[in-house]
Amino acid sequence: MLTRPVMAIWFGRGPVSRVLAALLIPFSVLTRWHSMRARAAIARHAPPQLPVLVVGNLLVGGTGKTPLVVALARALAASGLGVGLVCSGYGARRQDARLVRAEDEAGEQGDEAVLLASESGLPVAAGRRRDQALECLLAAYPGLDLVISDDGLQHQHLARTVELVVFDRRGLGNGLLLPAGPLREALPADGQLSAIAVNDAPAPRGVRAAHTFGFRIRALGLAHMGSGETLSPDAFRTRHSGQALCALAGIGEPTRFFDTLEEQGIHPTHRLALADHARISASDLAAIPEPLIVMTAKDAVKCRGFADDRCWILRVEAEPDPQLLIWLQGALLGNKTA
Repeated sequence: MLTRPVMAIWFGRGPVSRVLAALLIPFSVLTRWHSMRARAAIARHAPPQLPVLVVGNLLVGGTGKTPLVVALARALAASGLGVGLVCSGYGARRQDARLVRAEDEAGEQGDEAVLLASESGLPVAAGRRRDQALECLLAAYPGLDLVISDDGLQHQHLARTVELVVFDRRGLGNGLLLPAGPLREALPADGQLSAIAVNDAPAPRGVRAAHTFGFRIRALGLAHMGSGETLSPDAFRTRHSGQALCALAGIGEPTRFFDTLEEQGIHPTHRLALADHARISASDLAAIPEPLIVMTAKDAVKCRGFADDRCWILRVEAEPDPQLLIWLQGALLGNKTA
């Protein structure tokens, strides 16, 4: 989770934020060097053996990337294509390349990896080395038509066909590289990216792209973790009117989750923002006093074995611009369909 002081430096507009960011600029040299080295390595790769789409962030923190990956994968699979997914399995006990199933334990495989498998219903492989994860995936599923990498924009070992950079309402922040700003790598020298997808906001100032698309995250309802019962936000509010509620989010941008609940008329008594990928234990849940707990799907996969009757999941899905899917088919496959 990004701390408030860091957020104030990266996204603040006051003189104090600017001065503190300026003091950190010398340390950004390392980020620039590392990102340039990674870019050079990526450019040296031969084309991958099948089309690979990397959906990633320039910005630290959540932008709605994973729901977008799931939506794109489902839509492309629904068109008749064989689609697989790779990710790093960040935070997992395992770092080797391996297949991931929906029923796997999140601590072993990584919460995002298990979430991708459960939400997409498609083949998923994870590994610290994404190229090795890709090899593992293709060995098990040789008939795939394309693979989508959830993040990995700066992963120097992974060859790719197309990059899609995801932004949100925060834009570029102060436009500086880590740690002075929120950028993982610098914009291209000409300032133009191949393609961007922006989460319910205008394209960021200072970013040019050959192709710009929009998407939004839509709340589907709330699912009970024990029974699987799903209620609309209206029905949930009616049933639990007047009850105290804890909103729990261990994601890159927890404020977005809290805002989504508020937009649905669900007003948490307590907002519990955890670090991204934070581990959650049974004792952590037991320490929450509220009679209701609503969490993200990413957090829910970590709690499946011990969630109690208070626990609900806010189900969301990304709705991408239809033109994005059309463009991707052409960019990846030359408009080939299965």
